[in-house]
Amino acid sequence: MISFENTEIAFKSKSNSDLNKSYFLFNLIKRPSIVKIGRGLTEFAFNFKLPINGIVKATIFKQFCGGENIEECTETINKLSNYGIGAILDYSVEGKENDSEFEKTKNETLNTIKKATQSTNIPFCVFKVTGLSRFELLEKISAKKELSEQETLEKNKIWERVDSICKSANENSVPIFIDAEESWIQPAIDELADAMMEKYNLKSAIVYNTFQLYRNDRLDFLKSSIEKAKKNKYFFGAKLVRGAYMEKERERAQKLNYPSPINPTKEATDTMYDNAINVCLDNVNLVSICAGTHNEKSSLALIESMEKKSISKNDKRIYFSQLFGMSEHISFNLAKEGYNVAKYLPYGPVQEVLPYLIRRAQENTSVEGQTGRELGLIIKEKERRSRS
Repeated sequence: MISFENTEIAFKSKSNSDLNKSYFLFNLIKRPSIVKIGRGLTEFAFNFKLPINGIVKATIFKQFCGGENIEECTETINKLSNYGIGAILDYSVEGKENDSEFEKTKNETLNTIKKATQSTNIPFCVFKVTGLSRFELLEKISAKKELSEQETLEKNKIWERVDSICKSANENSVPIFIDAEESWIQPAIDELADAMMEKYNLKSAIVYNTFQLYRNDRLDFLKSSIEKAKKNKYFFGAKLVRGAYMEKERERAQKLNYPSPINPTKEATDTMYDNAINVCLDNVNLVSICAGTHNEKSSLALIESMEKKSISKNDKRIYFSQLFGMSEHISFNLAKEGYNVAKYLPYGPVQEVLPYLIRRAQENTSVEGQTGRELGLIIKEKERRSRS
């Protein structure tokens, strides 16, 4: 059985200088108070146009992002490919409010698809629907509220943007992920994802929906979605993650006095995640999956299930994925053993990607043991190198 304890393989791509920078950064973000202060100071500095772009780019941006544009990502894409790891280009600009910005994001996503056609090292592309639409409109659609005439036109534009991306993905045979977001806008995203799968997944899984398994309703929704694909005779793409909005979800549920959609315990989420993996593998002739996880046990459970079902390591219907800059011990050891692995590689202008970077820092402090695990592995590798 594969081991994730081999730090020599995990950090082979990092120089001593890179390793020391990662050590320094994770030491900082393991403290919630520093993350909170750092967020405020960074936002203040950008708002008042203080010259901190270089500092951010050389530290947290370099750890978690590939560059400010697609071309800047090329070096990282090539470096990952040397170790058998693909890259998922993710234009991580979000929170925009007007059509010109939405069109810009659409065109940038189309550019990632074009880049993927030129490189076998980019197995997937990805986008967020909030990069193509106003959040408030998605919320209104999800709540099934009546739309004004102007809002209906706006909704149609969203569908056109999403369709143009998925059409390009289909024409170029580049699978594309539609990311999951907050629960109160997710119904609109699910509706779009289902429609795009039904339209473009006729020969294989091109469009993937994303399932956040920390939500207590997502396993049942995954099952019903697969049944819908069977009934309507299209292939199904599922990206399985635990989730990225836990604190926000709980706070909103408490504020608006409705039951939290989040599982009550981490153990419940872990069980739901592993069950979701097995549901997909039970339907592997129809379902392609990307297991987006930083959890060693879930990764090992997927490997074990693949072996039981005699599914080869490099079966293109099954990918493992982790975020760039995190869980190198999982990504690099899996790739070394011949499994399909791809790193989520966010990019975009430093200031525009700031919300993503803040979320990564907050995730590392809020997810139990996340930063400690990263630090422990870095320390282990530093000690191994000093001995040798």
